[in-house]
Amino acid sequence: MTRVIIPTQLRSYTSGRSEVEAAGATLADVLGDLDRQFPGFRFRVIDEQDRVRRHVIIFVGAEREENLAATIPSGADVQIVDALSGG
Repeated sequence: MTRVIIPTQLRSYTSGRSEVEAAGATLADVLGDLDRQFPGFRFRVIDEQDRVRRHVIIFVGAEREENLAATIPSGADVQIVDALSGG
């Protein structure tokens, strides 16, 4: 299982939890498992073209990752960062 750190803006999907666990060998697998556990979650992170939304940054371990096929190393956390915007 991979620990996933959830930004404040998406915690309404995880019942307020700041950290959750998800299964999967790749980033796509982990996001799919999150969507299974928390319906609608993946759509808030991934767009209709299967790309990370432009206001979202995902880190696997300490590395920024946009490739959904990226392997999750053993022991690495996934952190989702949701940028704030406005005027």
